[in-house]
Amino acid sequence: MDFSKAIGIAASGLKVQSGRMRVISENIANADSAPTSANAEPYRRKIPTFTNHVDRELDASVVDLGKVRKDQSPFRSKQDPGNPAADANGMVRMPNVNVLVETVDMREAQRSYEANLNMVTLTNRMVSRTIDILKA
Repeated sequence: MDFSKAIGIAASGLKVQSGRMRVISENIANADSAPTSANAEPYRRKIPTFTNHVDRELDASVVDLGKVRKDQSPFRSKQDPGNPAADANGMVRMPNVNVLVETVDMREAQRSYEANLNMVTLTNRMVSRTIDILKA
């Protein structure tokens, strides 16, 4: 087994899941942010994408964070006639962010991060154990 390859693959997973959690955090932070005027567009949910490529140094397929695209689903509406962003009917267009969906995505990203971290930890233990065996 090539230990450096295992650690490199897991490290790419750590980097991607970290970026994914940043995007999800931004979505959650802006879930209730209203636009400043009636003509302004509210915050649009961001969706991280992933790409994979062969790392020639590792001679292995690794993953990267791809382009972060904007979710084109419709905005939510909220009745708030006193808001400066309200239309003639008193409705305010709100971000298309569902906090429950973002929370589930965050938990999944955390678990994937933890799995990659465990892989790095286990690989390091195997390297240490191998060195101990070779010393004996």
